[in-house]
Amino acid sequence: MQRAKCAQTERNRRSGGPADKDVIELMRTNDMVLISAIEALLNAADINHFVADGHMSVLEGSIGFLPRRILVPRDEAERARRLLTEAGYGGELKHG
Repeated sequence: MQRAKCAQTERNRRSGGPADKDVIELMRTNDMVLISAIEALLNAADINHFVADGHMSVLEGSIGFLPRRILVPRDEAERARRLLTEAGYGGELKHG
């Protein structure tokens, strides 16, 4: 199920569909371990998400100084924030 949702998000992103128009940024970090942990939590909770700027290492030379952004649909944002806060990642969330 999650793979289907991620595939749909990717198709929407490429076509300028809903994934581009109504998402919010949960966090921005260059900590790949943190991103992996957050993705695992979001996947387990079946919350659709997208890691933006993941391929920027091609431009930066794999140094890791450009942060990646974790985006979720606006209608799932509150649930995602609650999940991550309960898991102890509340301090990492972007406020606003």
